Amino acid sequence: MFKNKVIIITGGSSGVGKELSIRLAQNGAHLAVIAREKAKLNAVKEQLSKSAAAGQKIEAYSCDVSSFDAVQETFSRVAKDLGLPDILINSAGILRESYFEKQSLDTFRETMAINFFGSLHCIKAVLPFFKQKQEGRIVNISSTAGLLGVFGYSAYCSAKYALVGLTEALRSEFKPQNIKFHLVCPPEFESPMVDELNTYRTLENQTVVHTIPVLSVDAVAAAIIKGMEKDRYLIIPGAITKMVTTFNRLFPFLGRLVVDTQIKKVYRGPDK
Repeated sequence: MFKNKVIIITGGSSGVGKELSIRLAQNGAHLAVIAREKAKLNAVKEQLSKSAAAGQKIEAYSCDVSSFDAVQETFSRVAKDLGLPDILINSAGILRESYFEKQSLDTFRETMAINFFGSLHCIKAVLPFFKQKQEGRIVNISSTAGLLGVFGYSAYCSAKYALVGLTEALRSEFKPQNIKFHLVCPPEFESPMVDELNTYRTLENQTVVHTIPVLSVDAVAAAIIKGMEKDRYLIIPGAITKMVTTFNRLFPFLGRLVVDTQIKKVYRGPDK
């Protein structure tokens, strides 16, 4: 499925984006790895290139996905260097957590700019190439925080819920044009973002989020690859994650009751 395909991966220098890059390279794909930090990008490119097969193309591009102009320019370079893209994986994202009263409007704007508009920009930029090929595949990595409201994630949930809504709308609009979408909603998983979060996160957030076990980045990447291969629209890594999200969808009142009970036991509040 992936051999000789041109795949663009944003956020490809760390976390699940990096792990997907490694797995897809092993499957013979031509990769355009995109992220902001040049040093990390170059390290990933070097790592992937060492095990690349003859003729396999691995390129890295520094790009801020919050800028549509930058994304358009970068995707044009990708098409020139590697050929028309076949698959776009939107993995770039940031994670912020705090009490709502302490989260600035700038935090909301920054989170939306990367987690929502970053994906939107990439979709807009890749569509002309997909239209030329008359096919394409887009993977939007959202979160369980795009399906469930989570204490402390007011900015993050807003962006991820928006990405879920966008993906739902585009799935039906572009299906007749042979452009497929995958919506990935993982729970918390091991990543540099989570490592940073753990240095300051609220106890309430930690208590609620860890109702679902933290997954390894390997497990999340493997679930995404498997979901793509099986042509699944909604990909939810982890058996317990699937159980919790299904329970919340079928019994939302009980889901809220469980969360409220957990928070009541540990609540400290923004002024404590």
